[in-house]
Amino acid sequence: MISGHMRSAGQHRPLLISFSGIDGSGKSTQITMLRAILEQSGYRTVLLAFWDDVVVGTRFREGFVHKVYKSERGVGSPDRPVQRRDKNVRKWYLNLARHALYLLDALNLRRVLRSADYRGIDVIVMDRYIYDELANLPLGNKLSQRFAKWVGTRVVPQPDLALLLDADPDAARARKPEYPLDFMRECRRWYARLADLLGTLTVIPPSGVEGAHQAILAKIQTLLPLAESSQGEVELHRSA
Repeated sequence: MISGHMRSAGQHRPLLISFSGIDGSGKSTQITMLRAILEQSGYRTVLLAFWDDVVVGTRFREGFVHKVYKSERGVGSPDRPVQRRDKNVRKWYLNLARHALYLLDALNLRRVLRSADYRGIDVIVMDRYIYDELANLPLGNKLSQRFAKWVGTRVVPQPDLALLLDADPDAARARKPEYPLDFMRECRRWYARLADLLGTLTVIPPSGVEGAHQAILAKIQTLLPLAESSQGEVELHRSA
């Protein structure tokens, strides 16, 4: 069940599962729960974070938004909200620059997945994927749509399962207060448009932590058999 692009002659390549969605949609929680289930079922996993392990020039890009747009540092939490100003800054020249930067990230993603040594690993789990960048482009523009479709379907390796966690923006922002609510609502629309454009994303509708987890497991079981005993222990592996 491993996609052909993840194999080469005589070489084992692991299953690739990606998680995408608006900030606060529950990606980290679902990733933690899924990895626990996979490891209890005997599969060896590795977690890659798109920003830390793939994105090109992270230090420069972070420094730019902090210096120029006064974006606050840190991750927002209900008791400590932050005001981010990065992807929600919609200047025309930034949108233009994003196309070039996201292409560099896509090429580096392909390199990371194809050149790294994953011997002994059964499943690569990715916290965000190129889709989370493509959803930040002005997808009402025809050229941006063509660019997003080309990058999302031709440039990067296709995950064996690309999960898009849909979420109510109000609830997501309450969990992770970093961006204005209007921007969060707009982000949700962009993700939906990208999903329609690419046709390769599996959308997990909002249904609470447990409901989303069960929906994800149902998709995983079409690719990998899971140990029955492990599925009753998910409560032990939830994270905030």
